[in-house]
Amino acid sequence: MQRIDHSLPWSSLGTSRQLSVFRFGAGERKAYIQASLHADELPGMRTAWELKQRLAQLEAQGALKGTVELVPVANPLGLGQLLQGAHQGRFEFASGRNFNRDFFELSEPVAAQVEGRLGDDPRANVQLIRQAMRDALAALPAAQSELEGLQRLLITHACDADVVLDLHCDAEAALHMYALPQHWPQWRSLAAHMGMKVALLAEDSGGSSFDEACSLPWLRLSRIFPQAQIPLACLATTLELGGQADTRREQVQAHADGILAFLAEQGFIEGAWPQAAGEACEGMPFEGTELFYAPHPGVVSFLRQPGVWVEEGEPLFEVIDPLSDQASTVCSTTAGVLFAVERLRYAQPGFWLAKVAGRTARRQGRLLSD
Repeated sequence: MQRIDHSLPWSSLGTSRQLSVFRFGAGERKAYIQASLHADELPGMRTAWELKQRLAQLEAQGALKGTVELVPVANPLGLGQLLQGAHQGRFEFASGRNFNRDFFELSEPVAAQVEGRLGDDPRANVQLIRQAMRDALAALPAAQSELEGLQRLLITHACDADVVLDLHCDAEAALHMYALPQHWPQWRSLAAHMGMKVALLAEDSGGSSFDEACSLPWLRLSRIFPQAQIPLACLATTLELGGQADTRREQVQAHADGILAFLAEQGFIEGAWPQAAGEACEGMPFEGTELFYAPHPGVVSFLRQPGVWVEEGEPLFEVIDPLSDQASTVCSTTAGVLFAVERLRYAQPGFWLAKVAGRTARRQGRLLSD
């Protein structure tokens, strides 16, 4: 195992932060795994520690057939953001920006570099594009903040990977994932190994999140240069590992088992690995996800648990105003999987309380909620 420590720029006087990357194995093919980019989403960090122990053992046994880079703490900035005992790891205090938005878009500068140099050899094109990605990132002017420096380091380590796993979680949720629809056939095995309840598929969900910053440039380049043989060479996904409280040992060990079994199928690990116990979940258009809000302030009581199928018109939660006695029941407007609910039980204006993934596209434009 090799440990690589990067100092982040623009720390306050007398302080410093660093990003630590752990590299296992060697070889041309590479998998990249990071955890807790939203720093208060800790199931991924706990899962990453399980992976760290297992990968060290596999490396010692000579069982790794490629390179695996692991970033257990992808956001040291947000990890230290505590306000009166409450962890605030989703938005940077200094700027208010979501830590998982606005990653550098690579397709435009890479297209300018590789124009006229691509051919009909997919492997050669992949090598050329990956080098152009590294060059484009290295040519950027100096980062102007810790956040900008952090994001550049993360994308630099991931941009040349064959497989990218970004480990997150929701508030209270069933396991679910986000990916390009073109990649869903390749992700079905991982979904089955991990017991995902639904996969949310979109080409561009808006906001330039980390996984799309890795995978989407390949799709865009293949469309900019249709005459060239450009495979979608970066298989990237966001894995939502349940809810924020789901850090029990048996849960995270199961997550690590599923990830390692998938990496073995992808050729990164030798040996016999168990088949998935069940079938893959359904892949649904992210445009079919509905977010549900309270019609007025009050105490929230959820009527369904995350992970269940709900029908159109089925009650999801009720909101009670104990002063006016106003009581409202909010029902689903679509049939689909109730995959996440808010962990707070007080309804506030503009804050979603439940998410249902349906089969029919109902939204367009920016799909991500901040």
